Amino acid sequence: MLDTPPSEAPPLHPARTLVQRWRDWWRSLSPVRQDRFAALAPLAAVLLFMTAIVAAFWYLRVEEGEREQEALRRDLEYAQQRVRLRLLERQEQLMRIARDLSNQDMERTQFEQRAETLVSQYPELQAITWIDERGRIRASHAAPTLAGSQVRVAGEVLRKDVTADNFSLTRDLQQPVYAQPAASTDDAVPLLQLHVPLNVQGKFGGVVLGEYSIDSLLRYGTPTEVLARYAVTLLDEKQQVLAGTPLPPRSRAAQWVPWSARANEYAVPVSPVGNGLVLRAQAYRTSLGVVGSGLFWLVGTLSAMTAWMLIATWRHTRRRMQAQLALVAETNFRRAMENSVLTGMRALDLQGRITYVNAAFCQMTGWSESELVGLTAPFPYWPESDYESLFAKLRDELSGKTLIGGFQVRVQRKNGALFDARLYVSPLIDARGQQTGWMTSMTDITEPNRIREQLTASHERFTIVLESLDASVSVAPLGSEELLFANKLYRQWFGSHTGGHLQLVAQAGVLPAPTVSGGEDEDGLMGLPADTLTSANSGNAEIYLPELGKWLEVRSRYLSWVDGRLAQMVIATDITPRRLAEEQAARQTERAQSVSRLITMGEMASSVAHELNQPLTAISNYCSGIISRIHSGAITQEALLTALEKTAHQAQRAGQIIQRIRDFVKKSEPNRQLADVATMVSEAVELADIELRRHNVRLTHYVAARLPPVMADSILIEQVLVNLMKNGAESIAHAQRPPANRSVELRVVPRQVDNQQVVEFSVQDTGKGLAPEVLERLFEAFFSTKSEGMGMGLNLCRSIVESHQGRMQAENLYNGSEVTGCRFTFWLPLAAPANDTTEPVVKAHPPRTIA
Repeated sequence: MLDTPPSEAPPLHPARTLVQRWRDWWRSLSPVRQDRFAALAPLAAVLLFMTAIVAAFWYLRVEEGEREQEALRRDLEYAQQRVRLRLLERQEQLMRIARDLSNQDMERTQFEQRAETLVSQYPELQAITWIDERGRIRASHAAPTLAGSQVRVAGEVLRKDVTADNFSLTRDLQQPVYAQPAASTDDAVPLLQLHVPLNVQGKFGGVVLGEYSIDSLLRYGTPTEVLARYAVTLLDEKQQVLAGTPLPPRSRAAQWVPWSARANEYAVPVSPVGNGLVLRAQAYRTSLGVVGSGLFWLVGTLSAMTAWMLIATWRHTRRRMQAQLALVAETNFRRAMENSVLTGMRALDLQGRITYVNAAFCQMTGWSESELVGLTAPFPYWPESDYESLFAKLRDELSGKTLIGGFQVRVQRKNGALFDARLYVSPLIDARGQQTGWMTSMTDITEPNRIREQLTASHERFTIVLESLDASVSVAPLGSEELLFANKLYRQWFGSHTGGHLQLVAQAGVLPAPTVSGGEDEDGLMGLPADTLTSANSGNAEIYLPELGKWLEVRSRYLSWVDGRLAQMVIATDITPRRLAEEQAARQTERAQSVSRLITMGEMASSVAHELNQPLTAISNYCSGIISRIHSGAITQEALLTALEKTAHQAQRAGQIIQRIRDFVKKSEPNRQLADVATMVSEAVELADIELRRHNVRLTHYVAARLPPVMADSILIEQVLVNLMKNGAESIAHAQRPPANRSVELRVVPRQVDNQQVVEFSVQDTGKGLAPEVLERLFEAFFSTKSEGMGMGLNLCRSIVESHQGRMQAENLYNGSEVTGCRFTFWLPLAAPANDTTEPVVKAHPPRTIA
């Protein structure tokens, strides 16, 4: 018969499969883990046993509570039916009275008799009142037990309260309405009202008001056996007790006791009143419960004894397991420590024989433990050339003459390679306190020695670099006159003392921390920056030293010196050639600007002559007229004064034009100061308007109100504006625009550029615009589209704007695809506040004269 292949073997039973998996998992655990799980078995048994006992008692407790709750529900529903039937009987009796009153079969005296009969017969009925359709009380009879404030008197009208509201509701619904008015006084008992409507020939004729005592309704409507077994109460819709005595609430401490369960209770609404009247029953606690039974204490005592014995067994097993684990851990720790340390350990007895070496020692020397243990000097790892010195060190070691810092030797590996090592020796003491030998630790210091040599060479190279720098470098501690470092150039300039360092720091405006003067409240580090000193940014300053005749750029930085003291490093670079070049460039720029203004006025000479010709012609005409009228004797003193005033005005006008032109073209030193934008624009417009009128170009300008001042040279900014407006007029003339389209517009408005508040100047013309190739080279020097131009106007304009920390740009204006003009725009930053101290570097400048 053939064997069944493995794939067709019958499946194992699920229980056997689970047992097999458990057995395989247990065998896969290490012995230590198996012992740990075995030690936890008693504790697990205790927990399972206590859980079973608690669960059994809890189940009994829950089952008993459910039985009590079911009995309470049945009894309370029976009581609710009794109260409901009693209310329906009284309602039916009141509806009969209402029907007789509606049919006019009952007089007032008969009503009072029947009301008295019902009130005396049924104790829960406290009062019966007949109220007409106007809310006036026609007749009423109340029980003697009713409070005086609740008795209704014939002839009164219902007050505006809950009773009146329910009266209106009954009139609207034409149905009986139950209501519960609030007690008016403290001695008033809670009442339940029933409003039964009167229907007289299809119309509302009033109500019959029946008022029940809620306490009597509970006392006489609830069965006696229910009242004896439970604490029965009547509640309103807000859960306020209207009748009956509820059980006292549990104390705060009892709420946290597990077996102190809250009393069973159940509540149902009373029909036909609804949710406004709720019948609640609370069961009295008559039995001792599970905790009070003797069986509970017997089982609890036996369970506690069993648990105590199991816990004691578990603790004993746990202590044994902890001792075993501690022994294993200590053994593993010592073995791991010996195998993981990089320091070689060697033990010698008092005769100098090797008794122990660790794995690191064998790895460092290349010899195994079996080859080294038991050997005496000379050892195989000693170089032959060092035998004499090593024998001497071994004798010192055995005699106890050891150095605290150890000593350095050369060690030879088994393959013949040599390395440097440092040995530390300490006595080896046994458990009885007696010395049995010496323990030596060996560390390979070949790499540290190599690094130390590299650091020394690096320090020498660094020193050479600092000495050859073309900048002065000095380091001095804060609050001291000691000079920690100075390179060659510093020593050439200032010598070997700290005077030059302190002079550079003081003149650059970066003062060191003051020295402590002895005050107890003074901080020696006052004045230092609040940032981390080693990460503080260096400050730059350009200063002039007359004794050296040099301009120096000074950079300072705080640092922590090698000994931990705070120090300041100062680097001073000679920038005299650069400053001379900058001053030469500035003088050339100023000359170019002056020449540009002269060229501009030269180009505007004919316009200026025409402008001056008008006031001069007027002066000549006024003078000729005065002379002719004086000869003829036909002039009065008033007419003569008027003619002279007009002549003086025209002369003043001509003088203003000449003075404005003189101020514009005169050569002066650059003078940047707070300048009013409106004044600059007005001066530039008056100068440019002369040239624009010559080209028959209309000039319009707009200056925003309340513009803040800018820090600028007014003459230079006026030069930029005049050049831009003059170029616009020439572009319009070259484009031959019709008179209606010949205009130049100047707008000055505030703007925000890159989170910076600026003033924007824009000059817009209606010319033919700029070609793309012209836009690319527009601001290049010596580039011009005019045959007679030098190509310096716009280049100088941009240089002037950028020297004021501004920017200039140009763009064409389009109407669809047609170029309708060009717009030049530049902006200047607003003047900084007078108390602005954000500039970190103070630059000192010597006096400068302009030829």
